[in-house]
Amino acid sequence: MRIDKYLKVSRILKRRTVSKELALNDRVEVNGRVAKPSTDVKAGDIVAITFGNRMLKIRVLSTEDVKRKKDAADLYEVVEESRLREEPPAADTQQ
Repeated sequence: MRIDKYLKVSRILKRRTVSKELALNDRVEVNGRVAKPSTDVKAGDIVAITFGNRMLKIRVLSTEDVKRKKDAADLYEVVEESRLREEPPAADTQQ
């Protein structure tokens, strides 16, 4: 299954267009490699998604096409969830 569709079906992201945009902007990795929206995922893959200053890393458990909302969490397990370090504002060097 395509990564953009998987992120939508698993309810990690609400819309497929949002998952497609994240992938196009190099914010999605599959097994440590930057993923395109069309990248295939299968059970056992590790997917890392960066949302702003937050990173979510999941393990794909299943790639079933249709799931009810209450069963969507069975498609993956969270491996790691962390905040990325924020860059301090640049010091004003003009005098």
